[in-house]
Amino acid sequence: MSKKPIKKILIANRGEIAIRVIRACHDMGIKTVAVFSEPDRAALHVRRADEAYPIGPAAPSKSYLDWKKIIQVAKKSGADAIHPGYGFLSENTEFAKEVIQAGLIFIGPDPDVIHRMGSKIESRKIAEKAKIPLIPGIQRPLQDSDEAMIVAKEIGCPVLIKAASGGGGKGMRSVHDASELKSAFNMAQNEALSSFNDKDVYIEKLIEGPHHIEVQVFGDTHGNVVHLFERECSVQRRHQKVIEESPSPFITEETRQKVCQMAVQLCKSVKYYNAGTVECLVDKHQNYYFLEMNTRLQVEHPITELVTGTDLVKAQIMVAQGEKLPFRQEDIKQSGHAIECRIYAEDPFHNFRPAPGKVIEQQYPLGPGIRLDNGIYQGYEIPLDYDPILSKLIAYGADRKEALQRLKRALMEYRISGPTTNLYFHRRAIEIDDFVKGSYDTHFVEKHLAKILEVPQPEKTKAFMAAALAKFLEDQKWQPAGDSGQQADASPWRLAGRERNFS
Repeated sequence: MSKKPIKKILIANRGEIAIRVIRACHDMGIKTVAVFSEPDRAALHVRRADEAYPIGPAAPSKSYLDWKKIIQVAKKSGADAIHPGYGFLSENTEFAKEVIQAGLIFIGPDPDVIHRMGSKIESRKIAEKAKIPLIPGIQRPLQDSDEAMIVAKEIGCPVLIKAASGGGGKGMRSVHDASELKSAFNMAQNEALSSFNDKDVYIEKLIEGPHHIEVQVFGDTHGNVVHLFERECSVQRRHQKVIEESPSPFITEETRQKVCQMAVQLCKSVKYYNAGTVECLVDKHQNYYFLEMNTRLQVEHPITELVTGTDLVKAQIMVAQGEKLPFRQEDIKQSGHAIECRIYAEDPFHNFRPAPGKVIEQQYPLGPGIRLDNGIYQGYEIPLDYDPILSKLIAYGADRKEALQRLKRALMEYRISGPTTNLYFHRRAIEIDDFVKGSYDTHFVEKHLAKILEVPQPEKTKAFMAAALAKFLEDQKWQPAGDSGQQADASPWRLAGRERNFS
């Protein structure tokens, strides 16, 4: 790849994802182009970009997934490159190819590598060839439920039936008894077809009580590949990550080194470049197994940026320009601790159903060690058409104890009124003993959900409401007027010259 400076980038995504990329571009003096569907006309990423263009109605298939429109906008706007963000088209091989054929730079891996590593079956074959530990199972699609039964008997239940394409827990079913296998196979296959237009599923041994560990990797077109250590992503709900942290409080230093070197070895075997994530499972005995690879930046990349002092989006752009990585392996150190909470517009008390609505007010958490990757603003109407993530709240500290304490404080400061959010869920989850001790695994949420969503007893509620009312009434008292007898100047957070407490 020849070195070609990028002057303008189209971001083929929305929300806080697009805003994160826009900020990195502006830090580098690069112009940005946003695209938006009809419901996103007033979205924050549209306001933050230098230019913005409509690309269709709400349905993703007619807007954010319509790569022909996106490429047309890129050429029309004079963009040099397209950044896919994460989600939508970020791991779409055909899109990456078409971007390159249109004479634009695709900010991501080589399309062929996206195809090979994006398939869970193909990536397992590559990992096996590279002598990387695999979970027992098969490296090809199952022909039918009868074959699934045969394999299950060979490796023993429990087993996991998984979609060969895609991710996010879709097309995935765990089976603890052979009698459940046929039904699980059919459900996984149907969901895989509807979600990824690919009905292929495969089977592997279900590792019980595992830790989901992923390694941030990065390569350039000059043959350099490095890792930026690991992230613990075991707090999950329906196989979707909810809270992530780095470094992992569970794995040993020996396991950390082995897992990170395994990730680099895998990337070198396919000549990988740009950002990527190698995911694996680690059992209670510290045995690790390759799971899959995401050929893109991850939602949880900020915790890696904080503990390594890097800007991964900036590095993506530099590599796409043909430059060498701005860091070498020996330059990358893991320092301090970072924890991220994904804030969603969803109702934890009603099976986490999406809860969009108008943002009436938003109070940002501030102070030392707090980062907020935000995608909303006061007055914004959250659409029902897309993933309900609103922001990512990240806390950093010199160690895990400090990071956790700062996260608790930030979650109490953070206020979003209007839509229902999962802030309460996060406030409670990080106080569960297993999380505080760092001894949780991927079953954490299902194990502790009842306690997390436990509401205060009536007596405690009454006492809390009485105290809150007393505080509110106290806040209503007029503050002394100045010497002139005039009220003090009213700021945006004052009413009639007196401070108001909105917390």
